[in-house]
Amino acid sequence: MIGENIQIIRKEKHMSQEELAVKLHVVRQTVSKWENNLSVPDADVLIRMAELLEVPVSRLLGVETEEQNVSDLAEELARLNQQLAEKNQKEKRLLQVEKKRGLILSLSFAALLLALLVGNEVVSVVLVGLCMLAAGIILYRNLTLLTETATEPSQMKALKMMTVFNIVIMAVCLIAAAFSEIARIRVSQHGGKILALALLSGIMLFCGFLCPRLPFSRHTGLRLPWTVRDEETWNLAHKILGYMSLPTVLLYWALAFTVSDFEAVSLAAMLVWIGIPGLISGIFFWKKMRGKL
Repeated sequence: MIGENIQIIRKEKHMSQEELAVKLHVVRQTVSKWENNLSVPDADVLIRMAELLEVPVSRLLGVETEEQNVSDLAEELARLNQQLAEKNQKEKRLLQVEKKRGLILSLSFAALLLALLVGNEVVSVVLVGLCMLAAGIILYRNLTLLTETATEPSQMKALKMMTVFNIVIMAVCLIAAAFSEIARIRVSQHGGKILALALLSGIMLFCGFLCPRLPFSRHTGLRLPWTVRDEETWNLAHKILGYMSLPTVLLYWALAFTVSDFEAVSLAAMLVWIGIPGLISGIFFWKKMRGKL
């Protein structure tokens, strides 16, 4: 781009940024901005610069055309300035995204460390829960920043609902666990079974309702190595997940009251609910990538 061209030609002429700035009657920082593609010089300045560096204006612009008049140069520079503005805005957004993702990952890592290092169960549960809640809240507040693919209002609405649902589930689990430890409340085996059955069923039904509406993203949804790499694979996996939810819940309830090992039934239900969409989408992704080789 024009910035690299200015820098290369300036060095070819053994001229420093300061020297070029003095001859153009600008400050050195202005030349630095030009060379770093943070801004572009005006048409008049560009013409003077070309004269000072003894090169045609077209070489500074990086185009193989005959010399342009001031009006044409102004239009070309306006176009370049717009491109630079868009490029800088995109880079700024990516930097913000990385900061937010880094903060969320740091909170998640802190939660893992706290779970391993804190000996007191009540304190451990509270601290881990607070870290996860903070990560969820940060995610919710930056959904628009972190998600470019939500092109329809319904998609962003679904994304917000799913994030709020995750935060609520974490908050409920945190309060229940802390209250249970502090108050020493013990739930009967049958009562615990019903609570777990209701909670897992609610999660599957709610996620099944929203999943087909979720936009392609890397932070909310069925995040498998292949679904986060391809939008078409992502959509297929979440559509199947939506279809699987109600049948899986009905089968889960039927087996929960007929099979004695409730933990095994719960694990099997979750594996079926997630595994079938994951397997089908994985095969689809493999075939798609194989076809591109």
